[in-house]
Amino acid sequence: MIRAVTRRGGSPLRAILPLLAGCAALLGTAGNAFGGPAAAASAPATPSPAAQAPAARAPAASISLPSASSPAATLAAEASGALREPQSVLFDPFLSELEERTFHYFWDTANPQNGLIPDRYPTPSFASIAAVGFGLTAYPIGVERHYITRAEARERVLVTLRFFLHAPNEHGFFYHFLDMKTGARTNESEVSTVDTSLLLAGMLFCQSYFDTQNPREVQIRKLVDEIYRRVDWTWAQPRPPVVALAWTPESGFSGLDWQGYNEAMLVYLLALGSPTHPISPQAWTTWTSTYDQHWGTIYNQTYLGFGPLFGHQYTHVWVDFRGIRDAYMRKHGLDYFENSRRATYTQRRYAIANPKHWEAYGKNIWGISASDGPGAAEPYEGRETSFLHYAARGVGVGHIVDDGTIAPTAAISSLPFAPEIVLPATLEMYHRFGSAIYSSYGFLDAFNASFHEPSESPAAGQAHAPDSPGDRGGRGYTGWVDPDYIGIDEGPIIAMIENYRSDLVWRVMRSDPYLRQGLERAGFSGGWLAPAQ
Repeated sequence: MIRAVTRRGGSPLRAILPLLAGCAALLGTAGNAFGGPAAAASAPATPSPAAQAPAARAPAASISLPSASSPAATLAAEASGALREPQSVLFDPFLSELEERTFHYFWDTANPQNGLIPDRYPTPSFASIAAVGFGLTAYPIGVERHYITRAEARERVLVTLRFFLHAPNEHGFFYHFLDMKTGARTNESEVSTVDTSLLLAGMLFCQSYFDTQNPREVQIRKLVDEIYRRVDWTWAQPRPPVVALAWTPESGFSGLDWQGYNEAMLVYLLALGSPTHPISPQAWTTWTSTYDQHWGTIYNQTYLGFGPLFGHQYTHVWVDFRGIRDAYMRKHGLDYFENSRRATYTQRRYAIANPKHWEAYGKNIWGISASDGPGAAEPYEGRETSFLHYAARGVGVGHIVDDGTIAPTAAISSLPFAPEIVLPATLEMYHRFGSAIYSSYGFLDAFNASFHEPSESPAAGQAHAPDSPGDRGGRGYTGWVDPDYIGIDEGPIIAMIENYRSDLVWRVMRSDPYLRQGLERAGFSGGWLAPAQ
């Protein structure tokens, strides 16, 4: 996804395109998420009282947790809300706590007048349409887990849909960043095909979830249809059959298209499934034709690679890839779910090997993806080391980007793929660093144990956020901690925890006719796509 490179000022698109072009060969795709969000001039909407007084919710420290050194997260049959976890999954009560806190990022920080959700918090920020898509996905989860009522969720969803029905758009595609209060395009941001797709995926999930004849739910379904059907995917193909990354009124289409293997799987599936302006199935053939460049073996795992783990997670938030395969995966004898499992294992094995000797890396402290970072230089192991700011860190075949920064979302959002290694990592991060990296809305975006702020200036990277869950080793932590949560990293955490616990998002989206059509036109078959007997 396209993120602005600098924190303040300048055009995100103008800043990102040269960097993307230069790095495409390195990470193996023209569509990598390089750059970082700029701080907006406009502040987010005032959070709800729950956000201003987070201690009203039970702090994590009040939960009796097992030892982080124990592999044991328990086999559970805990019932929460209307859902019941399968008896066969590894479960720990901490997942319930983490899921609820992460949900409140979206519920508390959104502007209730238009549904917009900040790109980051608490740093004043503009809204990210992708964060809104993840928020729309979070609201039904909140209903099922009894964090909010169905009526409350309906109203928030309707407010959001009504805003986007009339929001500035180009052939149905929306600007990436919007002013939290006015909804206007901000910071010269681009019309983004992938961020629009993430937004639409959240809308389509709500359309399928709110399925009763309640007049409000009927209206939800109608509005989603209107918004999705007006998107002209063929307009976004200046160089068909592929889809362009972005467009601006100042410069027209970017010179980059979505190719390779990355999070833009979702773009192509939604474009193929459109009932009004679909792209040709040849687009998927072209998309997958470059896969061999990214197929390989690293750390004893052979799979289709993309360095940052978010590329192995985003589309999976809404699409259950278990047992369904396109022509490429049939040829290679696996599915995209298994592919993501292998990518997850690769990152853990890389952290165990720890070739750059970063502090804290190991079998239960791992996970790098697109995230914030210290963004400064300081000596490390006797040499001056440059630590990245916002960057797409990752472990890929032939190329690794790693400066010692761990993003909790990287591991946690892979929970369904490899719970046997993700759950111990989640618990270890909490037990070892909890009071420094875990707060009101769960895990802060990133931390780096190898970067140490000068002791005379503790404010920037080491300040403890409110509602600290207690010591648990965190108070002695001296490394860098991101002061922010980032919406597009929070979103996969709650969705993938719920998919692991109950299959909720996957189960609902299996009934979505547009997604099914997109998958079938891309050549997927088998599994849940097979005709009912």
